[in-house]
Amino acid sequence: MQRIVIFDMDGTLIDSATDITLSINYVRKHYYALSDLSEQFVVDAINATQRNLAFLFYETHSYDEQAKALFEEHYHTQCIQNVRAYSGIAETLVNLHSQGCILGVATNAPSRFAKRMLSHLNLSEYFTHIIGADNVEFPKPHPQMIEIHLENHGFIPTRDRAWMIGDNNKDMEAARNAKITGIFAAWGFSEHGNGDYCVTDPSELTAIILEEVCDAAS
Repeated sequence: MQRIVIFDMDGTLIDSATDITLSINYVRKHYYALSDLSEQFVVDAINATQRNLAFLFYETHSYDEQAKALFEEHYHTQCIQNVRAYSGIAETLVNLHSQGCILGVATNAPSRFAKRMLSHLNLSEYFTHIIGADNVEFPKPHPQMIEIHLENHGFIPTRDRAWMIGDNNKDMEAARNAKITGIFAAWGFSEHGNGDYCVTDPSELTAIILEEVCDAAS
C-alpha cells in the first residue's frame, strides 16, 4: 500500500502572507498609484470562495500583463525575505517521510516561486513533486494537480491511500473531485473549512494518516 500525502503550500506549509502583501502593495504603489492594503485584507481575499483578485488588489477587472510582470519580478526577491514554515511542519514532514509516506505539493502559486521558497526553508527535499498552477491547464479546485501526483506514483484506489491537506476550501473541493481524503489545515490562513478532517496543528496529521491506513488494512 502506498500512502500519498499532498500538501497545499501558502497557508498550509508556509506563512507567506507578509511577502505576498508587500509585493502586491509594491505594484499598487508603483503601477497603479494606490495606497497599501493590509495583510489581513490580502489573506481574506485569497481565501474568499467568490472573488476577482485583480479587482480586489488593483481595482481593475483583469490583470495587466505589465503589472503582472512587475509583481513577479518583485516577488522573486521578496518571497524569501519573511516566509516561514508553520510550527510543527518540518517535524511532521520528517515523521511522515520516515513512515514511508510519499509527499508532494499542489499549489496554485507558480512552481518557480514554490520551489524557491520551499528550498529556502530546507523543505523541498521531502517532496517528490512540487506542482504549481503553471504546470497544469486547470488549477484547484479542479483535481488535475492531484491526479498528476497520483498518476506519477501509479496510484490504485483499491490498494493505495491518498490525502490532500490545505487551508482553503478549494483544496478540499479538489480532494473531493479527485476522490481522496481532504484534511483542512486550520492553523493556516483560515480557521474554518469543510474537509473530511479539520486539524488545528500539523502534529495531528501523522496520527490521522497512520490510523486510516491501519483501518484500511484491518
